[in-house]
Parts: sequence; C-alpha cells; structure tokens
Amino acid sequence: MTTTQLRKDAARNWDRIVAIARVLVDQGVTLQLNDVARRAGLGVGTVYRHFATPEALLETVATPCLEALAAHGEQALADTDPWRALEGFLTRTLDAQITDASLALVTAAPTDALPRTTELRQSLTTTGTELLNRAREAAVVRPDLSAADLVPLMCGIAHAVTVHGGTPADRINTAHRYLAVLLGGLRATPSSP
Repeated sequence: MTTTQLRKDAARNWDRIVAIARVLVDQGVTLQLNDVARRAGLGVGTVYRHFATPEALLETVATPCLEALAAHGEQALADTDPWRALEGFLTRTLDAQITDASLALVTAAPTDALPRTTELRQSLTTTGTELLNRAREAAVVRPDLSAADLVPLMCGIAHAVTVHGGTPADRINTAHRYLAVLLGGLRATPSSP
C-alpha cells in the first residue's frame, strides 16, 4: 500500500465517521465512539485515532454550523443598520438552533474538546456582543438588555419551539413568531413626554 492510498482511506474513514455521527445526533442519540465504529463498519481503534472523545466528534459534527454562523456574523457586522444587523444575526442563530441538533449540545457544554470550537464560540459571543452594543448606542434596543441576556432568551425560544413540535417548517415558523415577539419587547421605544 502507498502512503497516498492510506491518506485516502483515512479521509474516507473520517468522512464515514462524521456522517454516522451526524445521523445519530440528528436522531437524538448520545454519541458513543464504540457505537459509531460499529455503525460505520470500522474498528474502534480507527474511530479513536480520528476522535479521542465523543465530545471531539460532536464538535466536529457541529463545526460547519458554527462556521456558517460566524460567517453570517461577519456579514451582520458589515450592515450599517444596527437593528437589522442584530435582528438578522439573532434570526440566523435561532434557525441554526432549530435545524441543527448538534449546536445546542456543543454550546451548552461547559468546556470545548477542540480549539476550533473555542475559537468559533468566542467569535459568536464577540459578534453578538458587538451587535448588541451597536444597537444600544443607536438607541434602537432597550438600554437594560445585556449580552448575557441574549443567550438564555434565544435558548428559551429554541426550547419552546422544540416542545411545541411539528414539522421542521412549523418549528421555523413558530421560532420566527416567538422571536418577533421577543424583539418587539427588546426594541427601544421613544420616551413619553
């Protein structure tokens, strides 16, 4: 066997492991590396060589979603309308929470297994804080709203939508409706004379 062949095999195994993990996460199954190896038709050692822990595998599954959110955050920061930028970022974040089961699991974890996850999570936190600060400076959002408030509020909506159930389209529609209500309450109103 050549080194090139081994690299192709390793890449194919990595792809297979991540694909199986994605299916399991979407089904709500807790990742166990032995189970992933069995379902992927690979040896346990092969899976452990690629992913030392289930958390590392879960974070790998979540990475595309986190990267997409970070990229959207950069676009939101370029928007000159502070309210539209914040609203768009929160909407995209909520959509990801509803459609990608790995996101909530990774963001709720107290520690990260992979440096890339830490980097992406920090980027999202920084972006959300900056967008909120811009909205506050423009006086388009309540002055008493803090960045620390946003995460639990968004998680609350995602949880309520999950409990509500329905088809994926129903959940997205419900999430958007709940977010609109939340944003209505967050939006600054002109002071009464």
